[in-house]
Amino acid sequence: MQPTPPDAAHLSRGYAIALISAGILSTTAIFIRYLTQTYQIPALVLAFWREIFVALTLLLVMLLIRRSLIRVDPRHLPYLLAYGFVLAIFNSLWTLSVALNGAAVATVLVYCSAAFTALLGWWLLKERLDGAKILAVIISLGGCLLVSGAWDSSAWQGNLVGILTGILAGLGYAAYSLMGRSAAQRGLSTWTTVLYIFGFGSIFLLLFNLLPGGLLPGAAQSPGELLWLGKETVGWIILIVLAAGPTLTGYGTYNLSLSYLPSSIVNLIATTEPPFTAAIAFFFLHERMTLIQIAGGVLILSAVVLLRIHDSRLAKRTRPA
Repeated sequence: MQPTPPDAAHLSRGYAIALISAGILSTTAIFIRYLTQTYQIPALVLAFWREIFVALTLLLVMLLIRRSLIRVDPRHLPYLLAYGFVLAIFNSLWTLSVALNGAAVATVLVYCSAAFTALLGWWLLKERLDGAKILAVIISLGGCLLVSGAWDSSAWQGNLVGILTGILAGLGYAAYSLMGRSAAQRGLSTWTTVLYIFGFGSIFLLLFNLLPGGLLPGAAQSPGELLWLGKETVGWIILIVLAAGPTLTGYGTYNLSLSYLPSSIVNLIATTEPPFTAAIAFFFLHERMTLIQIAGGVLILSAVVLLRIHDSRLAKRTRPA
């Protein structure tokens, strides 16, 4: 039996939060690009500090405002530990995919998570999978292909390992979305969940960086490289702002939207992030979009609108008399 669709107000709130999340998360690329270009900080070192600063910022806010959110039922700790591991794996695979494939191909591959999430959500969480959702996934993936520039066959001249890594990154993103939906169904607070998964995720990323011989691309070559920024005060400030601002609020609102909408829909809405990023880059980095990229952005937004109209009609059909 398919789950009963939520009412229209519930849907509207969920869509609004998910779109806000995509908009906020799209700004992280601007910060990360500045840090990697200006300070040449290794990607996994940046990811480690980003996650630990998120956890520390949220912990401080909870201590000042609502300490009860810090407490969690011990029976949920193994689940949150596994969720944190999935977050660390996803961030590592994404970074490795960019290193092997380049940004364009890696972006397309990671957004295959929309298809993964729709299928896995239907299989594992009994989420609705109908023709409208499948069509929206196809349109969205096509839009991501155009926005990223990977429609050009020359962008796909990577090796098999790189392509498989990119696909696994998309699977990791899908797993993150599904576990967030499951956390909401378990009754876990959104912000408590974010605190613990980023805390555990930072521990796993520390271990990834401490693997001998710099086993992972973008990882620290030695323990001393974890303090890559050294005395660069401005660099540390930007990194803290990245973590405490767009990362914390972006992931927090993403997980919050999972309490209103199925993971497949939230992940599909997240594919609006590339057009948002492109628009921000146009205004702040003076990067111009081609007509093909603009068309891709329109396709992605059209997929979300299509899904929103479809879900609204479902909600009206199931509304009690």
